Amino acid sequence: MTAPLAFPRPTRRLRRTAAIVIGALAVAALIPVAAPPGAATAAPAAASAASESAASEGNRAQYHFTVPDHWKNDPQRPLYVNGAFNYYYLYNGDYDQKVGTAWRLATTTDNVMFADQGVVADKGTNANYDLWSGSAVLDSANTAGYGADAIIMLVTQMDHPTPAQIANASGPQAQFLWYSTDGGLNFQPAGDTPVIANGGRTDFRDPKVIWDADRGRWVALIAEGQKIGFYTSPNLTDWTRASEYVNTGLGTLECPDLFQITADDGTSRWVMGISANGYATDEPNTYAYWTGTFDGSTFVPDVTAPQWLDHGFDWYGAVTWADPANAANDSRFAMAWMNNWSYPHVTPNWPADGFNGTDSIVREISLKRYGTGYSLVSQPVAALEEDHATSVRNLGTFAVNGQLPLDYEGSAYQLEADISWADLDNVGLQLRASADDSRHADVGVFDDFAYLNRGGTGNPDASGQKLESQVPFDPAAKNVHLRILVDRTTVEVFVNDGRYVMSSEVFADAADTGINLFTSGGAATFSDVTITEFASVAQRPARVLADFEGTTWGAGWTATGSFAGQGPSGYTAPGTVGSQVLNSYVGGGDAATGTITSAPFTIDRSSLRFLIGGGAHPLGVEPATSVNLLVNGQPVRTATGTNDGALRPVTWDLTDLAGQSAQLQVLDDATGAWGHLVVDQAVLSD
Repeated sequence: MTAPLAFPRPTRRLRRTAAIVIGALAVAALIPVAAPPGAATAAPAAASAASESAASEGNRAQYHFTVPDHWKNDPQRPLYVNGAFNYYYLYNGDYDQKVGTAWRLATTTDNVMFADQGVVADKGTNANYDLWSGSAVLDSANTAGYGADAIIMLVTQMDHPTPAQIANASGPQAQFLWYSTDGGLNFQPAGDTPVIANGGRTDFRDPKVIWDADRGRWVALIAEGQKIGFYTSPNLTDWTRASEYVNTGLGTLECPDLFQITADDGTSRWVMGISANGYATDEPNTYAYWTGTFDGSTFVPDVTAPQWLDHGFDWYGAVTWADPANAANDSRFAMAWMNNWSYPHVTPNWPADGFNGTDSIVREISLKRYGTGYSLVSQPVAALEEDHATSVRNLGTFAVNGQLPLDYEGSAYQLEADISWADLDNVGLQLRASADDSRHADVGVFDDFAYLNRGGTGNPDASGQKLESQVPFDPAAKNVHLRILVDRTTVEVFVNDGRYVMSSEVFADAADTGINLFTSGGAATFSDVTITEFASVAQRPARVLADFEGTTWGAGWTATGSFAGQGPSGYTAPGTVGSQVLNSYVGGGDAATGTITSAPFTIDRSSLRFLIGGGAHPLGVEPATSVNLLVNGQPVRTATGTNDGALRPVTWDLTDLAGQSAQLQVLDDATGAWGHLVVDQAVLSD
């Protein structure tokens, strides 16, 4: 028997309650925050109940990016390097015991499937401790002096914080330069002194750096409370303040963005974006943007009022980046953190699966003219359907007057439908519906707005204020195209051409997998209702074999000859990571000989990478200085130095050795000039 129709009636012009945005500092508070006494439950199935039920099946997204473990928040703009995008993000491996974030890296070639590469810039490395948001750039012309094609990171840290300031992330914010000479796989700080000092500001963070080709200089946008400061530099080190943009109506401004794009009418426009809090003006808490002009120093918006790239509750800290294959520059990519600083720790993922951090699907955004103005439009990145779909089912066309369940159940899929009607009050879909129809999230059109309502199922908002998001809809229109991405804890809705999108966390009970079509006050036709499912994109976490930061070579490592009883040592040269390396100079200088060998490990990742410097004495031309991969005691991969103290990256493809047991060996038989090796940061990854 079908239960009576039960869906929350959309709330006309729902006014969001003002909220305090904690900020892109990524403090990752210690303990999940409980709902205040007397707070209204958000739904018939509250978030806590949904968490318990979902724990048995897991809450990791099927086709969205998720952090491998612990915590993530702000995405950092991906950088195209050596045929892939380096996607950096803020990561706290100490969550939920300590605050503070590092930069972690995942690489991707299609913006759907990501491969974890581990932490590339760790907190606590220098006197400034945490690394917060910033941006990485490819310094192809060596303007900063760290070498052609060095990757330079301008990042916010606290300027020499006290222990108390480290504990609560309250130290003075400033901008610091870090650099990488190995393609962005490892960064080291260029000292402890800021390249852009604080100057007495309370909020001073999130530098976004772009290259101004017309003027041959770098430009940085920095969030300064209720203003964005514009700075210019010839070399990423010496910066001059050029102008500021002030907005006092959107709370604390964060994570600025600036790019040029060609619109569909051929016009080239600049776009400035900010993560902002629009609740005070009944607007979102996501990515606000303006089209306008930029003269290298000052951005002038076309209109004062912002537009919003997403109208849901959970699309914050967004970044956009260029498509290197798009010479026309008429589109780019975008993604955001799917969470909200009003409830960042209320998630079933952490207690059930040991992680808290999910990103939106990567979008392709373009600029479209509407009347006399321009707006960004969004669609999921094409590779999602083209390369990762595992099944596509066209369920057909349905005439609906009331409620109609679909012959499909699932918790991770894309649903597309064209809906048309002559006269009705409300039309849409119930998603993640329970068997008795008492719980569901609703997507639909009501009068002059489209909506996403998560109030009828588990969700993170204990206040009950952030339940329904809305976007404008032409009340004279009698049709709509909906493209809805449902994953285990998220829903993203693209309305018509994607000018309006709503993205929110939805913590439905794991058993709630139904879909119902519905109308109220009339009938509608749902045409070409199509369900697409996708392959899992879950990452295998990178595994550090050795970083040589301890007092011994490492757990299970053995040494012979001159290296027995020795250990890692301090070393300062380009390419080093941390404060120590394996240096076979210990125990007697170039005359020292012997081996240093890891414990056996299983080859369960597709590649092994490390940094190497020192003597050029290849294996097979004795005496050797070589790093060798041993399988059954025999070398199957080998590398040597280049008679240079600088460390260079080496990556071995291990796909043909999958599942085998191996050891990493450092062999030093050479006793003459450059008769030593320096090795650091051995990592297994995909």
